Amino acid sequence: MGTRGGRGEEMAEIENDDVEETRDHHHIETQTKMIPPWKEQITVRGIVASLIIGIIYSIIVMKLNLTTGLVPNLNVSAALLAYVFITSWTKILVKANIVTTPFTRQENTIIQTCTVACYSIAVGGGFGSYLLGLDKKTYEQAGIDTEGNSPGSYKEPGLDWMIGFLFVVSFVGLLALVPLRKIMIIDYKLSYPSGTATAVLINGFHTSKGDKMAKKQVNGFMKFFSLSFVWSFFQWFYTGGEQCGFVNFPTFGLKAWRQTTTYIGAGMICSHLVNLSLLLGAVLSWGVMWPLISDKKGDWFPQNIKESSMKSLNGYKVFISIALILGDGLYNFLKTLLCTIKSMHATFNNKKNLKTDDKNETLDDLQRNEAFIKESIPIWVACIGYLFFSVISIIVIPIMFPQLKWYYVVVAYILAPSLSFCNAYGAGLTDMNMAYNYGKVSLFILAALAGKDNGVVAGLIGCGLIKSIVSISSDLMHDLKTGYLTLTSPRSMLVSQAIGTAIGCIVAPLSFFLFYKAFDVGNPDGEYKAPYAIIYRNMAILGVEGFSALPRHCLELCYGFFAFAVAANLSRDLLPKRFGKWVPLPMAMAVPFLVGGYFAVDMCVGSLVVYVWHRVDGRKAGFMVPAVASGLICGDGLWILPSSILALAKINPPICMSFLPTLRS
Repeated sequence: MGTRGGRGEEMAEIENDDVEETRDHHHIETQTKMIPPWKEQITVRGIVASLIIGIIYSIIVMKLNLTTGLVPNLNVSAALLAYVFITSWTKILVKANIVTTPFTRQENTIIQTCTVACYSIAVGGGFGSYLLGLDKKTYEQAGIDTEGNSPGSYKEPGLDWMIGFLFVVSFVGLLALVPLRKIMIIDYKLSYPSGTATAVLINGFHTSKGDKMAKKQVNGFMKFFSLSFVWSFFQWFYTGGEQCGFVNFPTFGLKAWRQTTTYIGAGMICSHLVNLSLLLGAVLSWGVMWPLISDKKGDWFPQNIKESSMKSLNGYKVFISIALILGDGLYNFLKTLLCTIKSMHATFNNKKNLKTDDKNETLDDLQRNEAFIKESIPIWVACIGYLFFSVISIIVIPIMFPQLKWYYVVVAYILAPSLSFCNAYGAGLTDMNMAYNYGKVSLFILAALAGKDNGVVAGLIGCGLIKSIVSISSDLMHDLKTGYLTLTSPRSMLVSQAIGTAIGCIVAPLSFFLFYKAFDVGNPDGEYKAPYAIIYRNMAILGVEGFSALPRHCLELCYGFFAFAVAANLSRDLLPKRFGKWVPLPMAMAVPFLVGGYFAVDMCVGSLVVYVWHRVDGRKAGFMVPAVASGLICGDGLWILPSSILALAKINPPICMSFLPTLRS
């Protein structure tokens, strides 16, 4: 799940107030004159803050990746945490009578950009999907005797090759669209809603009114961060065995709800529709479908087969999830592509208007344009950099993975800029990053082309290659939009993105191994199921073998759920808005099909809190919800670090508190 989601309702009132302030001509003119040079926008304290916040968020999103695979958009909370960190730092130095430079919106933007670039590697680096799909455990789960899952088609996780792979593939995406930044931001005026929302928040912090609001947000964040961390610490003492601890408290029975503040916080950030779709998927799968299919044991699949086999109930869970994901992804991919082509066609037909647009620009926009163009990035730097990193990839990747031939990598890098442009343009219009869908398309194509022996590995690595380039280039455009609105230099934005990416290429694998060594990652019955690892591997097997890899009657069910996914999306687009807004999201429904339904209740509790809060005090909820949600997520997520260290040191909790049904005589 990508790190660039749509804006929440909670930002609406803040945006309305702060947009008026940023529209004040005199204010913008003054800010333009006060903009520090691009080198001064990148500070040592900013890099240190980015490193610390990036590490915290990398651990948090890695936990989400390896449990459910569902990661909410944390960009706004990253901007808030950057503000908290630097203002706290400044206050400490002032009390110590140490002179410090003012904290500007440009520095705030740079820290936010660097932080997001860092933890985005943990989100989209494949640690819970295509890279983990290469390990031996996932290979065995897919079935050693499964056609297409060729013997030896696995590679165990290793810090050396993972860090090397990420460095090789991540930097190409930074340079793919740099020459087109002016066209995308100024000429086409693409909105990039997430980037705009972040800019509005940052601009709001650096006003007298925004400073008061920020203090309230900081207090709310620290309060709920502390509560969440202390609660997680307290719970640890009672988890001295399997199925132990408060997380298993039977609020709605023994299976329905395992409370974690992380998912309550995530539910507060995600939309109500996402959370209700998760709950619907959980009820449909675990409440209806899996019990019915289990009754077919001995008929649809063998009586004595292992539960982990793809020919058992597990196969239905995996492949029906894939059908929902592909149906939803393909529909949105084609829809976004068509919208992109239509919009581009309209733009190209109005070139004359485009050239004379300056006459219709407001003074604010002209001054922003001037600041954005003033310190441009030379095209030759982007082109030479792209060629340099592409050549390295073409040499290194086939050495790392002989199954992926060099000529496939060459074709990928030839096509990458055009794919990146389409995705970034679509994201600017719809705020939807389709990088994962580009990756899935390349996965199927490469798996089919590479053949039976090499198809799985070639498909998984090719998927990661395309996905990384397309996603990172789109993320950069979001950040450049934020920089445009906060009067931050594009040069400093690109450098900060590069620094954050470099940090992420090291921090993300280390975060992964923190979980991989301390916990049983990939165990379908454990906490860290990593559901997308087995999903991606089975997609590659499907690409190699076709439908022969499916268990009995699974193909018919997959057809049905694929059609449902397409029909649901069509209904949402065609029905009147008052009805369409209630149509569930197939992509969200697919997650509990494989993972389980426990976290869906947590997410809905988060939605309920937001709903009630908005009813009671809508204005306060508007700016406090992101702070409270971030506090809940960060507190629970940060406890992972000490708990992992305790697990690695073989220090176990002293008590096991478990809940069992009453024995019947």
